[in-house]
Amino acid sequence: MYKLLRILFPAWLLLAFLAAALSPVIPAVAADQTSTGAPPAPVKINAAAELVKLQKQLDGMKQKVSAATMDNQLRELNDDTLKLAADADALATALQPEQAQIQAQLAILGPPPAAGAMPETAVVAQQRTALNAHKTLVDAQVEHAKAISKSAATLAAQIVDIRRNALRTQMALNSGSILSPGFWSPLFQTQSEDKQRLDDFFQDVQDAWLAAWEPGWRVGSGIFLALALLIWAFGSRLLDKPLGWFSINVLPEGRLRRSFLACATALATVLSVGVGAQLIYMLFIRHPDVSQQVQDYADELFRLALFSGLIAGLGRAFLSNQRPTWRLPTIADPVALAMRSLPPTLAAFILIFGAVEQMNRMVGTSLATTIFGNGILSLLVALTAAMAALRTNRVRRKMMAEGGQPEARSTVAGLIHLSTTVVSIAILLSLLIGYIALARFLTYELVWVGMIFSCLYLLIHLVVDLCDSLFSPHTVVGQRIKHSLGLDDRHLEQAATLLSAIGKTVLILLAAVALLNGTFGSTTPMALFDKAVDMWGGKGLEKLNIVPAHVMNALIFLAIGIYVLRSARRWLDKDFLPKTKMETGMRASLVILFSNIGYILITLLTLSTLGIQWNNLAWIVSALSVGIGFGLQEIVKNFISGLILLIERPVKVGDLITISGIEGDIRRINVRATEIQLGDRSTVIVPNSQFISQNVRNATMGNAQGVATILLTFPLDIDPEQVRNLLLETYRDHESILAAPAPSVTFSQLSSNGIVLSVTGFVNSPRIVANVKSDLLFEILKRLREAGIALSMPQKMIFENSPMPSPPVEAPDQTER
Repeated sequence: MYKLLRILFPAWLLLAFLAAALSPVIPAVAADQTSTGAPPAPVKINAAAELVKLQKQLDGMKQKVSAATMDNQLRELNDDTLKLAADADALATALQPEQAQIQAQLAILGPPPAAGAMPETAVVAQQRTALNAHKTLVDAQVEHAKAISKSAATLAAQIVDIRRNALRTQMALNSGSILSPGFWSPLFQTQSEDKQRLDDFFQDVQDAWLAAWEPGWRVGSGIFLALALLIWAFGSRLLDKPLGWFSINVLPEGRLRRSFLACATALATVLSVGVGAQLIYMLFIRHPDVSQQVQDYADELFRLALFSGLIAGLGRAFLSNQRPTWRLPTIADPVALAMRSLPPTLAAFILIFGAVEQMNRMVGTSLATTIFGNGILSLLVALTAAMAALRTNRVRRKMMAEGGQPEARSTVAGLIHLSTTVVSIAILLSLLIGYIALARFLTYELVWVGMIFSCLYLLIHLVVDLCDSLFSPHTVVGQRIKHSLGLDDRHLEQAATLLSAIGKTVLILLAAVALLNGTFGSTTPMALFDKAVDMWGGKGLEKLNIVPAHVMNALIFLAIGIYVLRSARRWLDKDFLPKTKMETGMRASLVILFSNIGYILITLLTLSTLGIQWNNLAWIVSALSVGIGFGLQEIVKNFISGLILLIERPVKVGDLITISGIEGDIRRINVRATEIQLGDRSTVIVPNSQFISQNVRNATMGNAQGVATILLTFPLDIDPEQVRNLLLETYRDHESILAAPAPSVTFSQLSSNGIVLSVTGFVNSPRIVANVKSDLLFEILKRLREAGIALSMPQKMIFENSPMPSPPVEAPDQTER
């Protein structure tokens, strides 16, 4: 039992009072409690030889670190490096008395005499020169010792990073199943080195606890402890009542009340844990004799406690068992009650075993002890997540069997439920087959991703509801904005839509940064903000370094980027642009241009996430150049032509055009080709380059009007004025013919066939010309018949083939007979 407590409970006195939530140091050191002592006597040492020895040790350790491959080797090198740093500091401290002594002797001799003053003796000048030379040598030795100490400390920090990264990246290392005896060996066969380090650490913690109850500190410690316990027990409950009153009596009616209360509930839980942690921290760390290791451990535990408090707060906010009617997500009451104990249980597991992992990292325990702590944490988190899924399904089935109706689960909720179940099973399988590091990675990713998406869900609802309430014409703030800026309701709706979209975009980007670069237990909102600024500044494209983690990050970013782009395009097309006064074609062109630019940016940023540097893409560019020269020339030409069409807009979506004998409406301008819909509802795909290189008739460009022109041929014997008046009257009576420009009749031609008259009238759109001409022809023929006027019949010339007459036969001459 003693060993179990030593390994699983990093600081039983701290965690007994939930001391994992500690905060920055608030010193309360009394001036009269500082210890004083006489300076040590000067020690005569061979500094030159010691410095050479320490420098050789440091160089040898650097070579060993670069060649070390095992964790035990790195741990021993870390201990040796820290000892070397301590020896160098001791040497520098030992040289300080000699340094002070030389300075005192120089002060006795005083400065050299000024020019014109009485010269000093040769002995004094020689002694001052010797002391100055000796002081220069000692100063150089002190600086050299400090440099060795600093280099050794830096090397120790690098060794710690190497060990930590090795433990994180060796996910393919099979360290033994959790059912094997080797996994549980740290409980029964604790290594002597681990035991010694843990004993030293526990002794520091115990000393800090006892120091907090010394005379003079006892009253303050008691007050801090009592306040912390009260805040942890009743803090969040006391904050719930004023938050509920504020939501009901101050906030306007609507969805803002629910989203605000959900976010405030989570924040109140974190605040209660944080304030109580601050008090416990002051109880321990305010004493001046607390070791630096305990202070560093307290800082780590404070961040871990805040994350654990956030997990519990998010559970309270989502389940909302105190106010079921105010619950933000759609969760049935029996399901919410069944899951009530799971969030605090998960938060407790994360707090306790996260503290164990932090202790192992700081103390430097063996790999077996570290793997044991990671395995237990992964097992408990996986069981908790699996229990949540199983309990939810059991309650839903029970409700259906009793005739109740559970909540309608959306597709996203179903995917979350399925993903949680699959990851939990993967963690359990990894533990069973021995991949503890992989199970630890999946555990922290499950918790971290769940926290990010939960916070994103709450904050998006809060931002959208806040914008809708601020710019609503039914609220006081919305009315003030409307009257002060002279806006109407449509402008308020546009402002609310635009600001909510900006807020959601910023939150999604921050969530993406958190998913790609955040780490559970150590990443703060300020660190995420700094990382977002660094990414915006271009960092990440410094070198080509494709690793599995980068590929995973790139896939996550690609999926998020495509989802954000499609959502923004849908919002732009359905919500924002319809509220403007842009024409339909202009709106469609803007949406398509926005989509094309967005896909290009997503591609570039995905390559950036992969760590690809542009100068390393020279071979790709060369290959593309050859491909373009042979087979991709037409595709590139059509792509560039499509961009020209979207920017220059000689044709746009909705125009009636004629190209290469094809007449129809433009329905879509894609990257490579344009879709034209014909009158029979069929679609013709025309390459974009043809719109640049060929003649195109745009019948609707510039709001062009349609012209209905009819040519009629009449006999020569008609009365032209009568016919002219009849035609004009027919055009004027038609409802689609515009009064301005007025209809007109033109004497087009006079021929042997008759008189050709051209009747012209204008309509609103070229699209209705054919229907209007058909109606006019029916009406004109009807009125001509009523007036007894006939159209000219085309003359026909008939050719008949008659038989040729036979030549006359001459009579015989009778005279000669």
